[in-house]
Amino acid sequence: MKKTLSAILSLSMTAALLLQGCGSGKKADAPFVPKYDKDTEFSLTVAGSYSNFESLEAEFERFYEYYPNASLQYVTMDDYNNVISSALVNSEPPDIFTTNSAMIGDEAYNDMFDSCEVLSDPSLDIDYSCIKESLIRTTDSGDVVMLPIFTTSYGMLVNMDIFEKEGLKVPTDYKELVSVCEKLKSAGYESPMMGTDRFSGTGMFNCFVYPMFAYDVINNSDKVDSLNALDPSAGEVMRPSLERLDEFVNSGCVDVEKCREEITDEYEAIIMRFFEGDVPMMLAAGDVVSGTAKRESKSDAFTAHPFKYRFFAAPAGDDGGYFINSISICFSVNKNSRNIDMANEFMRFLISNKELGNMASLKRLIPPIDVFSEDDLYSALADIPDDRSFSDKETGLMDPAVRQFRAAIFAVGNKEMTVDEAVASYGSIPEE
Repeated sequence: MKKTLSAILSLSMTAALLLQGCGSGKKADAPFVPKYDKDTEFSLTVAGSYSNFESLEAEFERFYEYYPNASLQYVTMDDYNNVISSALVNSEPPDIFTTNSAMIGDEAYNDMFDSCEVLSDPSLDIDYSCIKESLIRTTDSGDVVMLPIFTTSYGMLVNMDIFEKEGLKVPTDYKELVSVCEKLKSAGYESPMMGTDRFSGTGMFNCFVYPMFAYDVINNSDKVDSLNALDPSAGEVMRPSLERLDEFVNSGCVDVEKCREEITDEYEAIIMRFFEGDVPMMLAAGDVVSGTAKRESKSDAFTAHPFKYRFFAAPAGDDGGYFINSISICFSVNKNSRNIDMANEFMRFLISNKELGNMASLKRLIPPIDVFSEDDLYSALADIPDDRSFSDKETGLMDPAVRQFRAAIFAVGNKEMTVDEAVASYGSIPEE
């Protein structure tokens, strides 16, 4: 088996796009043809931080159709981010392991990335052209050492039965949103939109307006360095999204106090409150949506009166919503694996529209591909125009800048600051 040709350089903070291999054109998967003898006996271990990974285990079963004598297992590691580097060089290292975008550029993970197989090595024959270009991360030398498996986004869960009952269409822009919310309030829905009032990525203000802010940042790329430097003058970039948030909070679409009282955490409570069946639109992140399937049966209200629901981009913009695609997890291969040939073979099998779509559907996350099933929970995202669909890394924002924006929207949304005050205080807004 071809070994890694060179040491992996530290990953670039910018999301370099491959010039070939991941074109935007959609193409059908070529049938998977095994490289090795069907009777080959081997074992593989995949390591990660998920407490369970049923969608991956389903892929193990599909892989056994080609290699019936294989033995694959998934193991959970406690304190994953702090132990994965040492685990890769211990006496029983995992063959494949999860990575994520937050590790990019962090010196603490240099040793981990040094252990990664170069998945873009042509001899491995791993065709990742199905994956969106903007989601591919490379090293400074242009090597691909991690491939996205799941992605997430910000938006809202919509109770489709309510909209059908009230004869309404799901709003696609801000003007429609306000109009629909007025009609829903008249029909007796106290807070047509709800969410958790938290300083986090799953917080309702972030789910509503962060994609709009990210879009503005991309269109003002000359301000990115100032934003990342926390320069107060860069706060003006936040103004359009903060003004829209302020308008939204005062519109009657959402009762912030009701949300604060009834949704007490940023995961379980969001789902279970939505399943009560009286919330037309619940602001949420994809990582929350992924937990809905397992909780349907835990909700007495949903069990008694099930309803159809789908995920939409929040229509914060005058022209419509924004689909910001963020990587949830990637897979990397340990170049020191004792079963390196078969680890790469499993990746070759997994990286396709079909298998990535299957995994994402079971996990209820967004696949890193351009194909959405028409009946998929996330299928409405396919209707967002290309100019309002982008990857989080296209913004160029670093975590401190993102956190300052979250601090700003939390303060403005809860009326602790005016828009002018938040704009002027950029770089020094207290973080919860």
